[in-house]
Order: sequence, then C-alpha cells, then structure tokens
Amino acid sequence: MSKTFSAKDVAEHKDEKNGLYIIIDSGVYDITNFLDEHPGGAKILKRMAGKNATKQFWKYHGKNVMEKYGNKLKVGELAETAKL
Repeated sequence: MSKTFSAKDVAEHKDEKNGLYIIIDSGVYDITNFLDEHPGGAKILKRMAGKNATKQFWKYHGKNVMEKYGNKLKVGELAETAKL
C-alpha cells in the first residue's frame, strides 16, 4: 500500500539528512539517491526538494522520463486537500 503525504510532510524532506522529496502531479518521490544520476545535476533537485516540482518537471521532461524512473523513486501519494 502506498503511503499518503501532506504537502507539510513533503516540506520536511528538503535536505539530505531528512531525505529529499518532491511532488510531481499527485505523486511523492524520494530523489535522495538520484542526485548523482540526474543529467541536469544535483543542484536543481536540491533546490526543488520539499516542494511541488510538477511545473518544472514537465517543462523539461517527457512522459518517458516518468515511465523510466517514476516507479523506482515513488514513495507515496499527495493527500487531497479541500480547496476553499
């Protein structure tokens, strides 16, 4: 079963000590061990850690990147929040 995270939970994962998590669409991804593999470098991943990176991700990546790495890095789903 997939774990559910709030945006606040993800925000706590913004450094290597606590793990680096990002949100893409409704998925939560642990990119801590992906830093050295990322062709664009670790710097941008560290800058986006703990945040919703959906817009930036899709700006630079196609669906094939998500298909290749998504299942490996996904740790859960973002909890739905009420829009008031």
